[in-house]
Amino acid sequence: MKRKYFGTDGIRGQSNLFPMTPDLAMRVGIAVGTIFRRGAHRHRVVIGKDTRLSGYMLENAMVAGFTAAGVDAFVLGPIPTPAVAMLTRSLRADIGVMISASHNPFEDNGIKLFGPDGYKLSDEIEAQIEELLDQDLSGQLAKSTEIGRAKRIDGVHDRYIEHAKRTLPRDVTLKGLRVAIDCANGAAYKVAPAALWELGADVVSLGTDPNGMNINLDCGSTHPEALSRKVHEVRADIGIALDGDADRVLIVDEHGKIIDGDQLMAVIADSWAADGLLAGNGLVATVMSNLGLERHLQSRGMELYRTKVGDRYVVERMRECGFNLGGEQSGHIVMSDFGTTGDGLVAALQILACVKRQNKPVSEVCNRFEPVPQILKNVRISAGKPLEEPAVRQAIADAEAELARTGRLLIRPSGTEPLIRVMAEGDDRSQVERIVDELISVIGNARNAA
Repeated sequence: MKRKYFGTDGIRGQSNLFPMTPDLAMRVGIAVGTIFRRGAHRHRVVIGKDTRLSGYMLENAMVAGFTAAGVDAFVLGPIPTPAVAMLTRSLRADIGVMISASHNPFEDNGIKLFGPDGYKLSDEIEAQIEELLDQDLSGQLAKSTEIGRAKRIDGVHDRYIEHAKRTLPRDVTLKGLRVAIDCANGAAYKVAPAALWELGADVVSLGTDPNGMNINLDCGSTHPEALSRKVHEVRADIGIALDGDADRVLIVDEHGKIIDGDQLMAVIADSWAADGLLAGNGLVATVMSNLGLERHLQSRGMELYRTKVGDRYVVERMRECGFNLGGEQSGHIVMSDFGTTGDGLVAALQILACVKRQNKPVSEVCNRFEPVPQILKNVRISAGKPLEEPAVRQAIADAEAELARTGRLLIRPSGTEPLIRVMAEGDDRSQVERIVDELISVIGNARNAA
């Protein structure tokens, strides 16, 4: 069934336009509160957010919805997504909410939902929520005597900082490392620099002055060029780039080179395998991860298991098959020994541990394989279904046949934006570029014809 509200990572859209309106946020609170209102105990929800201007509006709307459904709301303020997942469990909440559009520009916002176990909701539960959202919810409201209470919770930053610090191996300290960190003017602007400093690093911070409209603006993991310049400027040993809600990370080496999630997963997998800590003798990644990562793992007797795009699908596969490491090329890295969702700061600490233990520059530690040339381009669509056009389907079949032995082709609609993503990779860069450009042209013509 085609979903009306939920994409690959919760509900997302431009603030104050459908679906990201305060009315819908309140209805989500009522619907989710209804579904998770089980048993006779006082029910509670924890609600975090990033630093977007619209967060104030949506936070209050969701508090109204949950309390109207008879659920007590614990309001956390700006805090990383992985902290919300962690606090949902540690505070024994029935549901966790993160108000964030992650790496999107400030005009957008979103709603991410976590179950009482700290994991993102399944497709089945999201379908139940969608079914309720378009119904009359007046019958779901709590009695006057059972309306929920709302209060702001203090000390949550300290709890998350201590949680993150405990993931660093005990024999490792960050003393002697100069670390530049870009918090994208987002949710981690307080906690990430503090955690690194408390672990002994010499910390240089940027992207730590949010004003409600500068989240992800020319900074963070979507624009790591600012961090690359800062690493050069202050002669840092490493740069850490988080996104707006701090569930993803990219690394910049001492030369200013950007290192993506595929390389970071390879570093962690190699380290954990050597220490006997890697469960499942492999890791889980999405169809977007580079073929070079797959070949690297196979050369070391490990396997790469792929899922469709979306970190929650990675997590589902990890849980089903007993893996403790997974992630995405974009920098979502999930380590189930430490948490239930992607955690940019905790992943960065694992990389820092490898750097300290090996006593080598980041450029050496994080250069695990030569990526296969990979080209990704987007086609914006406003209506129609160009991927179903006969000319497009034939072009895709021809491209797949051409790449059959030397690479891969992936074409998919974006789950968060009105885009069709065209990705191809293979050993011959010129061939890959030609195939992508040809497909972009065919899809674009089909879009215009529609």
